[in-house]
Amino acid sequence: MSKPVTVSIPHSLGKEEALRRLKPGLTGAAKAIPVIKVDEEIWSGDRMTFRVRALAQTVAGSVDVADDSVRIEITLPWLLQKFADNVQGFLQKNGKLLLEKK
Repeated sequence: MSKPVTVSIPHSLGKEEALRRLKPGLTGAAKAIPVIKVDEEIWSGDRMTFRVRALAQTVAGSVDVADDSVRIEITLPWLLQKFADNVQGFLQKNGKLLLEKK
């Protein structure tokens, strides 16, 4: 099994505002990146579990929202493991943009 890619993004929005910004995020990202298809997105309180397909590979993960941070963890299939650093950077950069105070 692959080692999960984990990103923790601090924020100062509070849990409710962070949730409001994140809930449409996965579906919106999939629309912007045509190679990604969302197979499953389930919110249970402050936690979302998801499964997406990219390049004919399934990626599973979770998002946990806290008062002052968001933790994203995904498991890449072995075929996509060589992109783990790129994925981690992408999540960090775009997560910060989404959670910046506006």
